[in-house]
Amino acid sequence: MSWASRFRLLQYTKASLWIVPLLGLLLGVLLAEWAVTVDTTGLPAGWRYSASTASGVLTAIVGAMIALLGFVVTIGVLVVQQATGTLSPRYMRLWYRDRLQKAVLATFTGTFSFSFALLRTIESDSVPDLGITLAGAAVSVSLLLLLVYLNRFTHNLRPVAIAQLVGRMGETVLVRGEAAVLGAAPRAGDTVPPADGGPVAYVRSERGGVIQAVHADRLTALAARHDCVLVVTRLVGDFVPPGGVVVEVHGGSSAPEPRRVTGLIAFGSERTIEQDPAFALRVLVDIAVRALSPAVNDPTTAVQVLNQIEAFLHTVGRTGLRERYVLGDRHGTPRLVVRGRDWVDYLQLAVTEIREYGTSSLQICRRLGALLESLLGAVPAASRPAVDTELALLRESVDRAYTDPARRTLARTPDPQGIGARRRPS
Repeated sequence: MSWASRFRLLQYTKASLWIVPLLGLLLGVLLAEWAVTVDTTGLPAGWRYSASTASGVLTAIVGAMIALLGFVVTIGVLVVQQATGTLSPRYMRLWYRDRLQKAVLATFTGTFSFSFALLRTIESDSVPDLGITLAGAAVSVSLLLLLVYLNRFTHNLRPVAIAQLVGRMGETVLVRGEAAVLGAAPRAGDTVPPADGGPVAYVRSERGGVIQAVHADRLTALAARHDCVLVVTRLVGDFVPPGGVVVEVHGGSSAPEPRRVTGLIAFGSERTIEQDPAFALRVLVDIAVRALSPAVNDPTTAVQVLNQIEAFLHTVGRTGLRERYVLGDRHGTPRLVVRGRDWVDYLQLAVTEIREYGTSSLQICRRLGALLESLLGAVPAASRPAVDTELALLRESVDRAYTDPARRTLARTPDPQGIGARRRPS
């Protein structure tokens, strides 16, 4: 199995809602077999049960676990409806991975299988006393997890909470540096060109799809074995049509086998966040744009999302991003060239669509102005021209949208709260 296939399998496992509950189901059966075989002669008197009592307790537990499973599934359906209706369908990619939800489902299925397996062992003269007590303890744990689950999703389904969660996830990926996300540190600088003479071979995708990850270390080692330079022509997150060129091979006595190259580039149906921090920013922008749509018309939510976007952009501004990375082998010889997103890419992704859809809202105009002015004082000097450009575009949009001088002046006044905290001279 290639690395790309293992990566896709891992992604499927993380997003699956049935694998962990299935493990809980099997573990419950195994624990029930263990509980039946354990000698219970030394148990306290309060842990001993009659056959009728044990059957009644276990029957009630089995029914309760099935009901609770249905309840959690119902909550999941409501989450899907809210995410696709008022947030962003892209958020579902991250919600599927919630560990607490999988733990709750696994606990319920495990308690169900444990109780059911014990139920069939009860006889008039033989009762698994230890198992009955453990089943009661499992119910207590299940109820506690259910309360934690309800509390978490009651609070975390708010758009601002989701925006904060997504923003943190993106920053976690970003702070490792774009080169570290790709799995290797830049060791040959970023000014070394590929071998002269143009590409000698092209590696094309077989089925196409979105590039989800690239194993830069192994691609570098593969290029070193063939004494060539591999140039990845697409960004992580780009869609590649079937037969599209993904890698150019420069120099070398022999080109590496295409399947070995594509086996180190994972394709999928949609973007993931593992090597693509811009995907988190994409989700934040989608939530803000959805809040600005006429069907929702909630600019305050968009302002709250802009708070998280501003924090994300400050992190981007402190990170040394480049348009490309040239990775070398252990001797420092350039072997792999990969594309990266620079400051302008992130800035345009963060503000362009929100500006286009939100110019008619005074809150958005004022909040965007405050965001951009805040960046001017935080990013390096080399990054400020791009911020100035976005400020100019915002002013042009405001001038077109507001013909009344008073309203135009109001819309052009930066305000970190949208409306309510106008910046005053100190």
